[in-house]
Amino acid sequence: MYAVVRAGGRQEKVSVDDVLNIDKVADEVGATLTWQPLLVVEDGKVISDATELGGYQVTAEVLGEAKGPKINIIKYKNKTGYKKRLGHRQKYTRVRVTGIAAK
Repeated sequence: MYAVVRAGGRQEKVSVDDVLNIDKVADEVGATLTWQPLLVVEDGKVISDATELGGYQVTAEVLGEAKGPKINIIKYKNKTGYKKRLGHRQKYTRVRVTGIAAK
């Protein structure tokens, strides 16, 4: 059984015991997150009707924080002396899916 949920601005395909990185949420380690699934596949049966999905819930446990890879940005214009160096490192929250169940 797996489900598709909207987590952190993206859609993620999740199963029980999957560990994934989502955009940072302000919850403590050990907190429980709940998501409404967009799609559930159970024993080959695809459930996508909004009324049936209302009975399903995906739960996850917060494991901690993580960081993405460092991205370096360099801007340069020839013959003007203009150089600019920037960097970015996205912050994520690491979660483990604990259950996909009907309410």
